[in-house]
Amino acid sequence: MDFRLDEDILLLKENIRQFIEEKIDPFSMQIEDEDHIPVSIINLSKEIGLFGLSIPERYGGLGIGMVGKCALYEEIGKTHNGYTTLIGAHTGIGTVGIVEMGNEMQKEKYLPDMASGNRIGAFALTEPAAGSQATNLKMTAVKNGDKYILNGTK
Repeated sequence: MDFRLDEDILLLKENIRQFIEEKIDPFSMQIEDEDHIPVSIINLSKEIGLFGLSIPERYGGLGIGMVGKCALYEEIGKTHNGYTTLIGAHTGIGTVGIVEMGNEMQKEKYLPDMASGNRIGAFALTEPAAGSQATNLKMTAVKNGDKYILNGTK
């Protein structure tokens, strides 16, 4: 496998470094104190395409492979963990399942909005009796018409 970064990734890496330093870092204490990422930061992240890193270009993403994503995460990871987690969870487990295993209908329905950041992917794992041990989760999802009813544990 070739681990060299092409010029496009190196340029994007530099742009993300500058974005983090200028637009995210000044809000780190606010994010920490309020336990909330300001909508203005989310909107700026949408504008530069951060929500579409791992989504193929045909669905509106940047289509960056794993080596390139790792290089970009290196810059994203230098700021507040809450922001890093938002971008990392979305572009990782939040979108990759659909990209890799979704059918074409699912990809067309979800990926364009996920690439633009208008729909943000996540992953629910922890329950009080299970911690982060996925095999111990008790929650169920039962389809009811075109929706799902989630039943968890207390």
